[in-house]
Amino acid sequence: MVHSDSKQLIQSYIIQSQEEEIKRISLELHEGVGQNLYSILTGLQLVETGLNQPHLINYLREMTQLIEKTIQEIRLLSVELHPPALTTLGFLPAIKSYIKLYTSTFGVLVDLESIGEEKQLSEQNRVAVFRVCQEALTNIAKHADTSNVKMSLIWKENELKIMIVDFGGGFAADGIEINPFSLGIAAMKERMLLTGGHCVISSKIGEGTSVEISLPL
Repeated sequence: MVHSDSKQLIQSYIIQSQEEEIKRISLELHEGVGQNLYSILTGLQLVETGLNQPHLINYLREMTQLIEKTIQEIRLLSVELHPPALTTLGFLPAIKSYIKLYTSTFGVLVDLESIGEEKQLSEQNRVAVFRVCQEALTNIAKHADTSNVKMSLIWKENELKIMIVDFGGGFAADGIEINPFSLGIAAMKERMLLTGGHCVISSKIGEGTSVEISLPL
């Protein structure tokens, strides 16, 4: 039987390894695929200036627009995988940046408030809390059938509390195991346990869902 401390170390190592891989993929998308597409785009634009046949010009413009759209989608995906602000600026700027991306992608407005003085979080805790918030917001966009979310960050001396409340249809608490996002919920709880914190999810049909995250500082 694996000792609980050893199990936690293994889980922590797996999550850290996953995050390193996510960073690598994000960088490859932005600096590899994204840059290649940009080079193709500028090449097509140069070719367009030398064409004088209308049907070819129209075709080239369609291709150019498609590549521009693809470049934008790759930028969004890259930021969603690993927001640069999470490493350079900290949790609060990163979550603000993600919320802008989230609203533009899903059309769900997030009313964010931060109460108290922001505290410095370790990289491991910063990533863990960000991923839990990201999962909660993604679940809301996909399953809650709502266009409004209330998110509160409460910075205390020894604790960060986060409340995420939607105003959607909710679900029956006793049916959580058969929900399509039950694995995501389990991962949220596991991530917080590894930080010494906790994640509690409450929901009622017709009354929406609330996610309460607590992280010791």
